[in-house]
Amino acid sequence: MTDMRPGRDWAMLALVVLVGLNLRPFIAAPAPILAEIVADTGLGYGGIAMLTLLPMFLMGVGAFVAPGLQVRTGTRRGLLAALAILLAGSALRLFAHDGLTLIATAALCGIGVAFIQAAFPGIIKARFPTSVPVVTGLYSAVIMAGGAFGARLMPVLVHAGFGWRAALAWLALPVALALAAAWRILSDVEAKKPDGTLTRRLLRRPRTWALMAAFGLINAGYSSMIAWLAPYYQAQGWTSADGSGLVAVMAACQAAAALGLPFLARGNVDRRRWLWLTIAFQIIGFFGLARFPELAPALWAGLCGAGLGGSFALAIVTALDHLPSPEQAGALAALMQGGGFLIAAIGPYAMAVLHDWTGGFAAGWYLHLGCVLVTALLYLRFDPRSYPVAMPVAG
Repeated sequence: MTDMRPGRDWAMLALVVLVGLNLRPFIAAPAPILAEIVADTGLGYGGIAMLTLLPMFLMGVGAFVAPGLQVRTGTRRGLLAALAILLAGSALRLFAHDGLTLIATAALCGIGVAFIQAAFPGIIKARFPTSVPVVTGLYSAVIMAGGAFGARLMPVLVHAGFGWRAALAWLALPVALALAAAWRILSDVEAKKPDGTLTRRLLRRPRTWALMAAFGLINAGYSSMIAWLAPYYQAQGWTSADGSGLVAVMAACQAAAALGLPFLARGNVDRRRWLWLTIAFQIIGFFGLARFPELAPALWAGLCGAGLGGSFALAIVTALDHLPSPEQAGALAALMQGGGFLIAAIGPYAMAVLHDWTGGFAAGWYLHLGCVLVTALLYLRFDPRSYPVAMPVAG
């Protein structure tokens, strides 16, 4: 999969950071400059939701397709192709002269990210077998930091005189850097062909579906926050710069929790108390957004961000904990993300529908509060003593 020489560990960590930083900016960037985008394209709430819904949906579908592609192309070539697709999707936003084209570029970016997200957890378990929680936390943290970078950069570029298309297209530059680094760091070793029956066996296990549901319900909150947090406050008179700042606060707290909570949880394979802590953060945050939006916006956004980021990282760690083999654990994590992102894709659209029904966003935040409570019940099942019974697929 990669060159396994110890001297390459730091290079691989650098690649984890560079790649992870590029997996969310294309989703987070449009929200703070939606006023400019809507003025030019005429997108309504349904179209705006598609900028998040469609790539999330494709990430979900891609997680099921990616393992087969990885076998046929090899990990290195697959990742290089995926980064090239992400690069093209970002650069083509310079020519997005209407809403449909802009949505198509979001889809193209989602296709590229789908393969990367499906492949990376297995790579981490194989390359860093004794440091899975810490490296997964780092990977998750830089994903969230990338979202903050994208959201914060857009108003700066627009105020500097760039049009919104050019501002979005600038995100192709860090993708190009990641592509160049991957070209140098990844070796040309073919992916090991997995057991052809593994996916079918995993899908027959109720635990796989529980992991999917928990991951999806939480990430539905993330996709809605990315899509609607800035517009929620802009509708209350905030500027685009202030809205992007709030998204950046959320994403910075995501990154801190995604890095810190797996590190704190590394000493005990039972991750549930830390997962429930992320639930508590989200309960307070979503309730605050719905009920007291002007009281402490940064606090609500930060608590939601910490809960979402910590749960994202710990969910991947928990999935990888279930199986000792990197190939099997990576397949389980990919399935969890696949089914989970299909669920998560519904979040922004559900909020758009609720907005049309109620005339505001509060009902949507309450919806996600309910999703969080359901997830707390699912976390009860993730007792590590149950893993051998829940996942008897080794061999």
